[in-house]
Amino acid sequence: MVDKKDPLISVIISCYNDADYIQQAVDSVRGQTYLNTEIIVVDDGSDVKTRKVLKSLETKIGTLILQENKGVSAARNKGIEVSKGDYIMILDSDDYLEPTFLEKAIKYFREENEVRMVSCYANLIYGKNKKGFLKPNGGDIISFLNNNCALGTSLYKKDDIAEINGYDEKMLLGLEDWDFNIRIMALGGIAQVIKEPLYNYRIKGNSRNEKAKKHKTEILKYIVTKNIDLYKLHIEQTLPKLFFRMEKLEKENGKLSKSLEYKCGKFFMAPLRYFKNLANK
Repeated sequence: MVDKKDPLISVIISCYNDADYIQQAVDSVRGQTYLNTEIIVVDDGSDVKTRKVLKSLETKIGTLILQENKGVSAARNKGIEVSKGDYIMILDSDDYLEPTFLEKAIKYFREENEVRMVSCYANLIYGKNKKGFLKPNGGDIISFLNNNCALGTSLYKKDDIAEINGYDEKMLLGLEDWDFNIRIMALGGIAQVIKEPLYNYRIKGNSRNEKAKKHKTEILKYIVTKNIDLYKLHIEQTLPKLFFRMEKLEKENGKLSKSLEYKCGKFFMAPLRYFKNLANK
């Protein structure tokens, strides 16, 4: 039985061509030990096979929205727009929750006023097997300017999401969750992480995160430029990490020069000049 004192949690599931996994995602919400939830699935222009599965799940889904393909950010924003809950849980359609996640996560919001989001450890799933863990650290705004220190699929206050105007729908190349989390954490407070693997994260070769790897440098520049005032404010704590990240990306892209300039360290000056120019604008 739903306790009337329990705030409503709206679980937003964006779905795109996930016929094989969407039922498991929906069932994992219905199987939560925290009962006061609503499920909103936004289908982002999926194929016929996925639409048929969603049709069969309509009795399990509170709200099913069908739209043309606009990207995951637009799908999430649409789900948040129609939601009725005070809290928003973001869940990808190929992932699923362990039964106690929402019950344990909502306690942080009830007991700690400074909490902006609640995440957890995640099982990494390759095919049908769990292999390893993802262990985000949480933290404050400085932590998030350097790295995305929570799962992109976490529990948030709806009012906070409204204050930052939701997800950036222009970010179609990936890492939109990192930008979103930066802006949430810019409101102040901390991100808490439950140190248990209560989320199951599926690793697929054609996933958004895999595709984003091909555009990491471009996305990083976009995120830094967009949030440049925050980076300026915390430049001493963020600039070294940005240099390191740029170096790593250049190595991954095979763009390191073997020239004397590189050996003399001029390689390190390129990202320095880039971020200095941004900071001076």
